[in-house]
Amino acid sequence: MLRSSLKTGLLALLLAPAGFGQLQVKTAQGMLEGTAAGSIRMFRGVPFAQPPVGDLRWKAPQPPQAWKGVRKADGFGPRAMQLPLFGDMNFRSDGMAEDCLYLNIWTPDKARNLPVLVYFYGGGLQAGDGSEPRYDGESMAQRGIVSVTVNYRLNVFGFLAHPELSAESPQKASGNYGLLDQWAALLWVQQNIAAFGGDPTRVTIAGESAGSMSVSAQMASPLSKNLFARAIGESGSLLGTFSPVPLAQAEASGKSFAEKLGAASLAELRALPAEKVLEGLKGPNTFRFGVTVDGYFFRKAPIEVYQAGEQASVPLLVGWNSQEMTGKALLGADAPTIANFEKAVRKAYPQAAQAEEVLKLYGPKTEAEAEQAATDLAGDRFLGFSTWKWYEMQRLTGGQPVYRYYYSRPRPQMVAAMGDAQPGLAGGVIKGDGTGRRAPADRGAVHSAEIEYALGNLGSNRVYEWQPEDFAVSGIMQGFFANFIKTGNPNGPGLPKWLPATRTSVGEVMHIDVNTRSLPETHRNRYEWMDKLTFGTRQ
Repeated sequence: MLRSSLKTGLLALLLAPAGFGQLQVKTAQGMLEGTAAGSIRMFRGVPFAQPPVGDLRWKAPQPPQAWKGVRKADGFGPRAMQLPLFGDMNFRSDGMAEDCLYLNIWTPDKARNLPVLVYFYGGGLQAGDGSEPRYDGESMAQRGIVSVTVNYRLNVFGFLAHPELSAESPQKASGNYGLLDQWAALLWVQQNIAAFGGDPTRVTIAGESAGSMSVSAQMASPLSKNLFARAIGESGSLLGTFSPVPLAQAEASGKSFAEKLGAASLAELRALPAEKVLEGLKGPNTFRFGVTVDGYFFRKAPIEVYQAGEQASVPLLVGWNSQEMTGKALLGADAPTIANFEKAVRKAYPQAAQAEEVLKLYGPKTEAEAEQAATDLAGDRFLGFSTWKWYEMQRLTGGQPVYRYYYSRPRPQMVAAMGDAQPGLAGGVIKGDGTGRRAPADRGAVHSAEIEYALGNLGSNRVYEWQPEDFAVSGIMQGFFANFIKTGNPNGPGLPKWLPATRTSVGEVMHIDVNTRSLPETHRNRYEWMDKLTFGTRQ
């Protein structure tokens, strides 16, 4: 009998996945059971707050409820309510629902006191999900980092402000529920991540596009600025193009949205099915809900927080891409010529003095330079300037080093199986026109192109014909990110030396491409001019 039991136990050990014996983790809410892939343990669909449904719709996230027994954490939870806006989003979530506040964890087997990465997805605060393969944490976990992706409420569900919502709030605030979800996830990480082998004193928050804006927001909020030790921002901040609006303005917009849906009161609005609320976002005169200076998550405008040096005093790694927006965004259907560039500038800047300044700062000297000039200006107007402003303010008032990059590796051609499909704005896939003609290769790195490179996930994107050079660039960029997550400094063996910016030095910019190298800052005059135009006087 004893021999039989030993045989059974030995067989179980041989058949067990890597990490056997550590797939069950005790959290503050109860026992979780994850899965394993080689030496990496995964816990997916972990609730970090109560479902924001019913009376909790448009309220700050509430602490998660405890459960009895063992909860399976073997699949992604539902994604937040959203419209299908972006072609590059590939979801593996369990459908779509208001009940969406879940996070996912990748951790090395037998991990102890490892640095932690918490990543917020992009999508304009309107779409996105932590289940997207490009955000997977397995590759970072293989580098000794506990990686977390976080879901948060989006669009009208995450950012509606309304007079009745403000009136019922103990803080007399409304809106910013998506940012509050991120804060709640950071609280959960502080309370629980040690059980997964993570060090709560070494948390890095990171994100791309709206995720990057979210990082700039968490740094500025008094609620969350002490819940992490470092920050990474990829293409975007709230200090510029997407600056938050005053609460009264957001409340008026929310009231108009309710009227559009025929809801005369907050109670009627809450009683509507989630699908009906989402329908209200469709149409040509749609509402786009964003961040609000609500008096709670933000006690004052983020720009004022950074100007006063009241943001999180943490090392920051930040940058943007060489083709955040195409020149067509500025030129429209016009050919890229000097004359058309000037026409577009004068249309975008009706005041003659402003147009002349833009032409002096960006104007092409030859016809061959016109397309790049339009691309540069369109990209800066979209996200380049706001990211620069974030870098500049943290350099001057943050009291910690700032590492700035410029990413310019173009994605390769799509695989032949994609036919004549075209890459979209953010690298997504747009159905071809049936002619068989393939789009010309991008001139630079489009918005979001760096994500798979930085997180080591090229293999999960089978749309492009990745070349050895792409994997080499990914190795360098992920190396920078991993070093920074571990130490607050991206420098390390085998990588080009990266000089940080400080209060007394603008540092150098790491140009990440096939020939990655650190170079002096250029075009500062462009951003200083946009700074003066946007905020009045430079800080």
